[in-house]
Amino acid sequence: MAQLSARRAALAALRTWRTEKQFADSVISKVIGETVFAAFDRAFALELFYGVLRNLTLLDFWIGCLRTSHVNVELRDILRLGFYQLFILSTPEHAAVYETVELAPKRGRPLINGILRTALRSGDELLSQANTQPLQVRTSHPEFLISRWERNFGREATKALCAWNNRPPPIYGRINRLRIQLEQFLQIYPESQPVSPRSDFVTFNALPHEALKRGHCYIQDPSTALPCKLLDPRPGEKILDACAAPGGKTAYLAEMMQNRGLIVACDRDPKRIDVLQENIARLDVGIVRTVCCDWVRDGVPSEIMSRGLFDRILLDAPCTNTGAMRRRVDVRWRLRPNDFSRMHKQQISILRVVSPLLKQGGILVYSTCSLEPEENEEVVQETLANLSMLRLERQKHCFPFRDSFDGAFAARLTKGN
Repeated sequence: MAQLSARRAALAALRTWRTEKQFADSVISKVIGETVFAAFDRAFALELFYGVLRNLTLLDFWIGCLRTSHVNVELRDILRLGFYQLFILSTPEHAAVYETVELAPKRGRPLINGILRTALRSGDELLSQANTQPLQVRTSHPEFLISRWERNFGREATKALCAWNNRPPPIYGRINRLRIQLEQFLQIYPESQPVSPRSDFVTFNALPHEALKRGHCYIQDPSTALPCKLLDPRPGEKILDACAAPGGKTAYLAEMMQNRGLIVACDRDPKRIDVLQENIARLDVGIVRTVCCDWVRDGVPSEIMSRGLFDRILLDAPCTNTGAMRRRVDVRWRLRPNDFSRMHKQQISILRVVSPLLKQGGILVYSTCSLEPEENEEVVQETLANLSMLRLERQKHCFPFRDSFDGAFAARLTKGN
């Protein structure tokens, strides 16, 4: 394995993310996995990488205040790391400047050193200037997202949402009651804290490696329970989990069913199916059968048709993930204005394919981790207009600025005559 400093590892990850258009989580996981780190350095590399991505617009604003001419993209990445340390992390000045300058090639060091030392002298002014900028600059969100959220939620909620997205997420775990009960879990892992009394979810200060290895918990946000609880599966039933990977909701459904019945869990990506199978095996789930299928491209596979109609269907649809931006840090930079209508069409297409698989009197829950009406209420409204056999029982939202968990939406539909 390579030996890199935390700063150099973060820089390598930033460059890979910028040039190869890979997902941020995959990029930093690969860099860290190939590097020998002390625990502190590993955490510092993660902080630097994700922190820069959360604050790209603000960091570039500060760079632009001190350097009006063009800055080479390779040097800009280094400056972003330096400004993040100085003004957001409050790293000691000597370390922030000296160690950051060392990241640059020799020909670029005078420029990096000069800009960072000017930033030190102008710190109060730069911070003051930033405070007068529009919300999209202060919080580093695309302007089109700010505008749509202000229309949908109002200005104050949008401010709160942007602030939420820029805070590192806590570590939540769902206790796997197929293996362990709440009281025993809290005794074995005293560092865990229940989210609420008798909750299925706990928080951790650090990743609980032993609990995960033993299948005692699964890392997921409490908002993910919303569609599972609306579906309310019963022991012995036959359930279709239409977009199941990586398997957190699948395993929760199995727990609610007391590991009795059948869950057919589907995903279009064979690699994600592999991850799903690994997760449900570790969590001691024994009632899941996995199927790799692309609902939009391939329709209903014969192996699912042969199962007959399902008592309940969970469609946790692909979406833009705007409710989970705190965890998926680079989503904001990947989204484009037409993505919401594009996802709407895909979600409608999947619903049209899977809804005939529901038996009379059965329940279908449609859910996303999106905050956007096009992917939530408008999908439900269009589905009801085109599929008269379905009726809406109720729908629920989880809003970060209101509920203090990731954003989520779920609608419970029933199939009548």
